[in-house]
Amino acid sequence: MDAGERHEIVVGIDPARDWHLPLAWAVDEARRRRCGLRLVAAVPPQHDTQHVDDTPRNIALHQAASDALGAAAAWSRERHPEVEPVVDMVEGFPAPAIGRLSGQARIIVLGSRHLSRTSEFFSAGSLVVPVTAQAHCPVVVVGDAEHVTQQPPYLVVGIDGSESSKAALALALEEADLRGAALRAVSVWQPPVFPFHDEEAAVQAQRRMLSETTAGWSQKYPDLTLTHEVLTGHPVEELAGAAEHALAVVVGRRGRGGYTGMRLGSVVHGLLHRAHCPVITVPVR
Repeated sequence: MDAGERHEIVVGIDPARDWHLPLAWAVDEARRRRCGLRLVAAVPPQHDTQHVDDTPRNIALHQAASDALGAAAAWSRERHPEVEPVVDMVEGFPAPAIGRLSGQARIIVLGSRHLSRTSEFFSAGSLVVPVTAQAHCPVVVVGDAEHVTQQPPYLVVGIDGSESSKAALALALEEADLRGAALRAVSVWQPPVFPFHDEEAAVQAQRRMLSETTAGWSQKYPDLTLTHEVLTGHPVEELAGAAEHALAVVVGRRGRGGYTGMRLGSVVHGLLHRAHCPVITVPVR
């Protein structure tokens, strides 16, 4: 299925967490793109603990999921009545259950729990890393409530010349155009541990790569303001800093990681923990 056939924005609704921020992002996106919206809550298998009889617990989980989906659907309709959400309660652990939907989804939207890395890897309910690592479609992780955007609005896209960053650029341009926002294309040169005598040449090479990667897009988006920046430092810190007041930061994802997301990539993984704005991760199709 190609991107043109992907008609739904899928948003994960966690009954145990505040779902308003990811849902707001998802319903706004569905309205902008004029596509469907699916609200998904996953109910883990009945025998996922050491209890002798999990039936009462399982009933409670189903009821909590049903209540959360109902409340989320009502809130979504109030925000944008023209977007009619579909509610979907699925059986299974949240990460694989929602991840399976990525084959048909246009975008998956999740809320950030800001777990520590240890908690993240060992929490059965953790969604962000495993879904981001395995999804077939872009994944948006919505950050903190205290995040404040800047006027005029802008997005940031990380560029390193790879095919995954080219895919990220394509989506970032589309997102910026939909919002009437500017786009800052950022490349980060990380100095080597040992002294490097031709730093200027390395930075110039980054500038050429950035210019070549973004060339030609102005024809498709003639009204969009696209700027180039080469920053020096650690990629995670520099991208997070550049996107501190951005509408979102967009990065590419190479390949597909395992369930734990250990192969997700250090920059993407770092941004999921460090960035306060929404992080959009784009796989290579």
